Amino acid sequence: MLSVLRNPTYRRLFGAQVVALTGTGLATVALSLLAYDLAGANATAVLGTALAIKMAAYVVIAPIAGALAHRLPRRTLLVSMDLARAAVVLALPFVDRIWQVYALILLLQAASAAFTPAFQATIPQVLPDEREYTEALSLARLAYDLESLASPVLATVLLTVVPYGLLFTATAAGFLASGLLVRSTALPDAHPDPDRGAGSDRAPGPDPDRAPGRDTDRAPGPDQGSGRSVRAVGTVCAEAVSGVRLLLTSPRLRALLALDLAVAAAGAVVLVDSVILVRDTLGRPAGDLPLALGAYGAGSMAVALLLPRVLARGGDRAVMTRAALVLPGALGILALGLTLRPGTWSWPALLVVWLVVGAAGSAVLTPGGRVVRRCVRSADLPAVFAARFSLSHVCWLLAYPLAGGLAATAGPAVSAAALTVVALVGAVAAARLWPASDPEPGADRDARTDPEPGAEAGAAAASRQRGSRISRPSRTTSRP
Repeated sequence: MLSVLRNPTYRRLFGAQVVALTGTGLATVALSLLAYDLAGANATAVLGTALAIKMAAYVVIAPIAGALAHRLPRRTLLVSMDLARAAVVLALPFVDRIWQVYALILLLQAASAAFTPAFQATIPQVLPDEREYTEALSLARLAYDLESLASPVLATVLLTVVPYGLLFTATAAGFLASGLLVRSTALPDAHPDPDRGAGSDRAPGPDPDRAPGRDTDRAPGPDQGSGRSVRAVGTVCAEAVSGVRLLLTSPRLRALLALDLAVAAAGAVVLVDSVILVRDTLGRPAGDLPLALGAYGAGSMAVALLLPRVLARGGDRAVMTRAALVLPGALGILALGLTLRPGTWSWPALLVVWLVVGAAGSAVLTPGGRVVRRCVRSADLPAVFAARFSLSHVCWLLAYPLAGGLAATAGPAVSAAALTVVALVGAVAAARLWPASDPEPGADRDARTDPEPGAEAGAAAASRQRGSRISRPSRTTSRP
């Protein structure tokens, strides 16, 4: 798996991802403790609301950012968002009101909503080989697990010598280091298809908005400039919508959204309810919260290490849909256990459940990039990654406040039971949406999915708006 790090461009990008996510993991622990200090027993409601604001920013901003990504220098966009995130995080230790937490979280996640899809769309262009890209997805999953494993362990060590407010400073340092690494990296052209322009397949030529013989050097007048601004805004909005349409055209990609719902339901219980389960239900010290989150990350990391080999044998659909069914099972066991009187078994049992949830979630999430890459053309990757990023976070937008609100008002057992139902709905829907007879493209084949019957009109409309189309499977390799 580590052989992919021989690529110098990917190595720098992976390093940027690692340091940024390590810092983000520290901030997750610090934010939980900050919410507990500000709201006490209502910490889950505060944390759930803060995370819901995060998801709302992702849902609204990500598609627009994806449409703008090809209009801006990729490196400038990524570095600017890292700097913005560092500035916001440095302000978090100074808040003393709950509304201030919400405002800063909104700014922080708006920057992340612009950064993450652009970063994700860059990787398949850096690594066009299917095997290398699969390895990169597993490494990316490991990097994300630093939020739940290495970062909490580091937070545990730091909390023994410094107040938790300084964890936000470490987060800012991670964003700054990420920005420096991206700044020093030469990124590939955002439009690798030779027949593609900026969101259009029209051949280069005269601007159709200019009449023949018009003085093109003359500065546009007020009305002309205003008209072009309106057209530019309309184009960005159309491209954002077309990314969503391309995502919804393929049954595989619709199944991904159902899988995201299952993962969000289970992940919300872990990330929102852990602070109450550890501190109040089990009465354990603050230093055990990172250990609980670390168990979740350990399960995810273990599966990510094994996935490249497993996917080569089992295929994406089999691995992802079966793992999704494990999630409601684990949450159901948690809900049942919370109805019993806590004992010496409770703490290790919680760690085991979090380990299983992390493992199953990793098996669902890690191959997602492979599925997206096989379904759309290279030039459409930024828009479709942004659309999936946005729509998947609609699931988290539902799950976070549901988990936090139910835990605060009805107790963590009711919260776990309700999210069990949501996870089960997502897992079953994915299995039904993703055809069982769907062929699994091999590593030696660059497949692009066909739209399902009846979706041709929607795909054609999306194609007219962005000059994009979903290609048919071919034995001919067409690498990004």
